[in-house]
Amino acid sequence: MKSFEHVYRLHRLLKSRRYPVPFERVQAELECSRATTKRVLAYLRDVLGAPIETSREPRGYRYTDEAYELPGFWFSAEELQALLSLQQLLASFQPGLLDDALAPLRTRIGSILQSQGLKDSNAARIRLLRAAARPAGRHFAAVAAAVLQRQRLMIDYASRGSGQTSTREISPQRLTHYRDNWYLDAWCHKSNGLRTFALDCVIRADVLDARAQDVADDRLNVELGGSYGIFSGAPTATAVLRFTAERARWVSVEQWHEHQQGIWLADGSYELSVPYHHDEELILDILRYGPDVEVIAPASLRIAVARRLEKAAARYRSTPAE
Repeated sequence: MKSFEHVYRLHRLLKSRRYPVPFERVQAELECSRATTKRVLAYLRDVLGAPIETSREPRGYRYTDEAYELPGFWFSAEELQALLSLQQLLASFQPGLLDDALAPLRTRIGSILQSQGLKDSNAARIRLLRAAARPAGRHFAAVAAAVLQRQRLMIDYASRGSGQTSTREISPQRLTHYRDNWYLDAWCHKSNGLRTFALDCVIRADVLDARAQDVADDRLNVELGGSYGIFSGAPTATAVLRFTAERARWVSVEQWHEHQQGIWLADGSYELSVPYHHDEELILDILRYGPDVEVIAPASLRIAVARRLEKAAARYRSTPAE
């Protein structure tokens, strides 16, 4: 253990205690000799200016000012490694998105780690694979700032479905990272309702002086998080899906929705029930399981999936063009 870690541990110990800490307890926490423990106490008090008081009854050490914090940037070795790991994950979510903002932090962390004989290169050992990810777009920073500062936005939004572009004034509510892509939940003043916007479809975003209209969390969760998928809406039906015994071992531990229900059947198959409103995303997820899943209910969803499978099969029955 380095002296840096000793100082950090001692500070955390004294901050967490209302009453004097005996010397033996301090030594046990630092896991070092009696002489080293005394040096760490002296360093914290004399060099770092910590308000350490030595009491006689009860005998021990304590902070006279509970608001005292270590000067500068102090973390344990484990916390520094965790910060670097988190930074690696953020970079993987959207490469380059936070590089400028995190550069000073990364430099400082790196220098601290070097002083402790540690390496920040180990953060690269975290591997995050992205599937079907789209760039967040050049307006991510503006949108994120509006969300946190509670300001309205004027956006130009290109609908991927219709191909049309519309201008909307919105009150951003929250950002969501879902399946490797970024989405914005917002109150649309043009539609007078809650909408979800894919950030990569935002082609212009201007922050307005007007204060954002807040929507209660309960309403957000019901209208935008109550049913299956990112473009969900309040649930209007429940899909009942039956998976084969072979696939059940995987699906039974998957989280499709926070309000899902699952039961094991006598033949080893697994029946999963999930609430939904729009069925587009749900159908795509059902199709990827091929013959290992059957839609039991509702009938409309069963028919929609069957038609998709029939169209897919028809393509393979025809002769491919040369």
